[in-house]
Amino acid sequence: MTPPLHAHLLLFPRTIQANLDRVRASGLVAPDEVPNLWQIQLGVFRMWHRVFYRPESIGTCAEHPTRRTWRARLLRFRPLRFPFLLAERAVHPLDFSGLASHPERVVRHLLGAHHDGVQFHYDLELLCLEPERLREVREEARAIVDGDHPRGEWLRDLVVYERYHENLLAAVDAFLDGALEVPASQKDDPDILFAAYLRWCARQPVTPTETWRALRAGRYTVADGLLDAEASARRSAPTQGEYARQQRLSACAASQLAPER
Repeated sequence: MTPPLHAHLLLFPRTIQANLDRVRASGLVAPDEVPNLWQIQLGVFRMWHRVFYRPESIGTCAEHPTRRTWRARLLRFRPLRFPFLLAERAVHPLDFSGLASHPERVVRHLLGAHHDGVQFHYDLELLCLEPERLREVREEARAIVDGDHPRGEWLRDLVVYERYHENLLAAVDAFLDGALEVPASQKDDPDILFAAYLRWCARQPVTPTETWRALRAGRYTVADGLLDAEASARRSAPTQGEYARQQRLSACAASQLAPER
């Protein structure tokens, strides 16, 4: 099927559509919560807005200090860090949603790009489309923590902040056990959960024409999406369906990975 013309704004529309089909088959979200390509594009616009207007929410840490090495101290300045993240293939500036990235790149992203708090959750959910990659993240993180990774010190400096890989390892283990807790205030945050990002996108106008009409009527903004009562009604807090989704997510990962711990 040929993607619509607007889908080429995503640069990789066929890859993204294929992964959306895999999301639908996985049960990560309900069938009516799987967005189309235009809605994913609106989600990407929101992410760009975050970069320009909420940059403090990306690549920073409020809980742990900067590592005491000279490299970490230099790389604390994010513009200086960015080219090294590119060289490491730990970021993909042309794929904000992650849906166009190969799972290997998502693994590199988790190992080399700092995630604060429970921001790990977005990429761990994304890797559930290929659960064996969760084992890879865990093994790599454990090797870094144990001092056995050949590039461990560099990766520790690249993420800048202390205890990052220890927190990543703990998060992966908790995720596989279905015990990675997300604060209630963040459970519908598209910055934190991949499933929340998909649900946010699915609540948006389904075509460019509808988006333009909502924008002109003052019912849509890039940062907040659709603002009318219909979107509000579709914004659901975690329900029994969400609980079932979490159970499927944990079972998907644990069935393949738990025996290998």
